Amino acid sequence: MSKQTKNTLRDSVYTSLKAMIVTGEIPPAARVTENDIALRLNVSRTPVREAFNRLERDGLVTGRPRQGYVVTEFDINMFREAFDIRELLDGHASEQAAVSATEDDKARLRAILAECERLAAIPDRTAKDKFQELDVGINLHRVIAEISGNTMLHNMLCGILDKCQHYIWTELLWLDEWKMARDEHAAIVEAICAGDAVRAGVLARAHVRGSRESVLRLLQAKSDYRLWRLDR
Repeated sequence: MSKQTKNTLRDSVYTSLKAMIVTGEIPPAARVTENDIALRLNVSRTPVREAFNRLERDGLVTGRPRQGYVVTEFDINMFREAFDIRELLDGHASEQAAVSATEDDKARLRAILAECERLAAIPDRTAKDKFQELDVGINLHRVIAEISGNTMLHNMLCGILDKCQHYIWTELLWLDEWKMARDEHAAIVEAICAGDAVRAGVLARAHVRGSRESVLRLLQAKSDYRLWRLDR
């Protein structure tokens, strides 16, 4: 097997396993093993082990000696902390990208927007199609941070985004805010491409705050429903 094929397999297993966790197919607090996932994906244990190692660095699973892995439980405090930090980082990254973006960078950002629109236009979209749009949309923020030219900022934001994916999926799927997300992304990219650092930063921070408030409303509604069920 060539090195390129091995890398493709590793990335494919990582993406598939990450999608299972982010979308809730493998729920929070669930215990999973390398054997379970290898059988499920019809691959050997080696790429699965590497995927788990990456996901542990992402904060999505925790290894248990001789017991496999446990999927991270997403609590409200983690959510608030992650989105508070993300608002600061996303805003600053967008401001810096507006100053630093080359014509090639701008073309790259517009290509990501076009890919989101293509995925949105697929008839009768499956969960896989929707997850792809989620992944592309989140990658837009990673690319903006990369364009900012600040390596530490890029690394920090990528780490935070990995921890936010579950919540973003919840917002998009349950609140059906796909179009709003695409429109807000387009406005941020437009400001960056116009070199308007102030507007880019304002829009990016508002985008994260809006997402934060939407998910908080949903989490509160779920909590209220659970309490109502218990009181019956």
